[in-house]
Amino acid sequence: MDGNEAFERARLAGMLSLRRAEERGSIGVKQERSLHAILKYWLQPDDALHEQKLPCGLIADILDGDRVIEIQTGGFSRLRTKLERLLPLYPVTVVYPIPHRKRLIWMGEDGELSAPHPSPKKGEVWDVAPELVFIPRLLSHKNLTLRLMLLDMDEYRALDGWSRDKKRGSHRMERIPTALIETVDFQGIADYCRLLPQGLPDPFTSADVTRACRRRGKLPQQLLYVLHTSGAIIRTGKKSNAYLYRCKNKIL
Repeated sequence: MDGNEAFERARLAGMLSLRRAEERGSIGVKQERSLHAILKYWLQPDDALHEQKLPCGLIADILDGDRVIEIQTGGFSRLRTKLERLLPLYPVTVVYPIPHRKRLIWMGEDGELSAPHPSPKKGEVWDVAPELVFIPRLLSHKNLTLRLMLLDMDEYRALDGWSRDKKRGSHRMERIPTALIETVDFQGIADYCRLLPQGLPDPFTSADVTRACRRRGKLPQQLLYVLHTSGAIIRTGKKSNAYLYRCKNKIL
């Protein structure tokens, strides 16, 4: 079975599992969305290994042998406490999906869906930075693996925002992956320099990262904060008023 066929099987299994849970009226089904369910079946097709209660009292999305797999489709703010309890006891893989190419589908008040509209933004591995700000000091833990999954997906949003066209401030209803593009694993602090965009000078500044990321807002600064706090990069001096950075593994 090739990767595309396996992913399609996982998509079908995940959607069917949600349908069965809805029919049974299972408690908590509203908390699990399609993206989370599909990724569970992609990572582990045997659903007997899903939602396993651990001796420490926590629930693992997947328990594969002695490895805990946590699928994080939302923010990492609540994940830190759970990781602090799990990492001394188990090897843990945190899986985080990143939209690679995304199509937006809008639902009006009458329930009618718009035609899919491609988003101009293309996801990259460094888009995880706003979440990693919650766990930078855990990234060096020997038991932690971060797995980023770049996915093409359809995103359904309600036309309920505050702007005239009701799109700004709207809320996301559902995300359904349509294709798996790439999986990238990070384990050990030296790996995290791979979150930096390619082509940076050595050493580099915050402005260099901002230009290379082609992202507005806080993301470049969040990326530098995560990498510096975790120890993946170090400051080597200044250029005018800007700090100079280098990957630590290039110094050693």
